Amino acid sequence: MAGNAKIAIVTGAGTGVGKAITRGLLEAGYTVVMAGRRAEVLEAAEREVRAPGTSVLSVPTDVTDPASVAALFARTKENFGRLDLLVNNAGIGAPAIPLEDLSFEQWQNVVNTNLTGTFLCIQEAFRLMKDQDPRGGRIINNGSVSAYAPRPLSAPYTATKHAVLGLTKSASLDGRAYDIACGQIDIGNAATDMTARMATGVLQANGTMAPEPTIDPKHVADAVVYMAGLPLTANVQTMTVMATKMPFVGRG
Repeated sequence: MAGNAKIAIVTGAGTGVGKAITRGLLEAGYTVVMAGRRAEVLEAAEREVRAPGTSVLSVPTDVTDPASVAALFARTKENFGRLDLLVNNAGIGAPAIPLEDLSFEQWQNVVNTNLTGTFLCIQEAFRLMKDQDPRGGRIINNGSVSAYAPRPLSAPYTATKHAVLGLTKSASLDGRAYDIACGQIDIGNAATDMTARMATGVLQANGTMAPEPTIDPKHVADAVVYMAGLPLTANVQTMTVMATKMPFVGRG
């Protein structure tokens, strides 16, 4: 660990927004524990974001598995002694098919990752942050503009992101007693592999297909670094970072 660097965990750190957030935090002087399901993807991302003078640790983690999540936080405590920041970024979607055609497994997979995984990580962060000295820390959940307005054929993703918003509020309230601040970043169309199809066309609420603008994930990382850098007496409860001309306000 470099000097008095703050310690952060980023889930879903191997790709897309999570990798961008990891890079941003490293550049801001944080020590980052990168968590993700696929060890080889995580290791490749670590090689990409690591720079001279930075401190990073990769821990393969399945956020849907309570034992795996507990091991992630235990490893963090063992290596660095504390946790200052948790970024709950891991998330998945289901196929864009009619709601009535979704299988139970497709529904459950999204719920397990986006909602239960976020809860399990928050729970472990609370346990660690409330007992460390100095006490407290910050949790930032990756919501989505889908926490407020759905896309067509997105029931599991939209439902879980609405639920994450409620979980963020509960954690924000319950964390006050332990100097734990909890907020949410809601992202609209960050340019990642998940949003690559938007350049050619994505289904709109009126049934048409239309291309949508995207933004560099670095803008999301910059926002997270800002939120993370506040003193624990201040909190960004929610922040929306989106492509200016995307169809969110009015959804069309």
